Amino acid sequence: MNEQSTRDRLIDVGLRLMHRHGYAATGVSEILEEAKVPKGSFYHHFENKEDFAAAALEKYVAREGAHAAKILNDPKTPPLKRLKRYFADLIKIYGQSGAVPGCMLGRFSLDLASENPQLRMRVAASFERWQKTIAGSIRQAVEENTLPSSTDPDSLAAFLLNGWQGALVRSQVEKSDAPLHTFLQFANDVLLKPD
Repeated sequence: MNEQSTRDRLIDVGLRLMHRHGYAATGVSEILEEAKVPKGSFYHHFENKEDFAAAALEKYVAREGAHAAKILNDPKTPPLKRLKRYFADLIKIYGQSGAVPGCMLGRFSLDLASENPQLRMRVAASFERWQKTIAGSIRQAVEENTLPSSTDPDSLAAFLLNGWQGALVRSQVEKSDAPLHTFLQFANDVLLKPD
């Protein structure tokens, strides 16, 4: 493997493992074993586990941001329809039948709440960017008069994102997509209902 492909392989494997098990429950030795990479290569590319987790988180956030932008910035689809499609799509990807149920940002939030300020700040910034992307579609719906003019796009986006994350946590605990479908039904029928 060349230098870049070794680094990428480590990030891909680590991202998958940390998404599935969380930051704290994923050890460097486990990543090295699955990636079939010697320990020295890990420390050639990353200063420590935190530095590595930041790189994996960056890749995850970029991938998820591209997915959100593809759906939520589609000019051919009305904004409310985009939002509804986006959350329905997330259920397919991160629900119980998804490749790795749950959200890596959510897992990291639980792992890092008080122990790792630098990663916690990165997760918080990622949530903020995600919220702004959602707010953009809500703002368009208000401008197009499909949501009431009294709608605060930023607050509604925060509420939707918080509700989604809470539903994901409950879905993980119950090993059921029912909380995700309840979230989607309420979001569609109440919060994102055309005016």
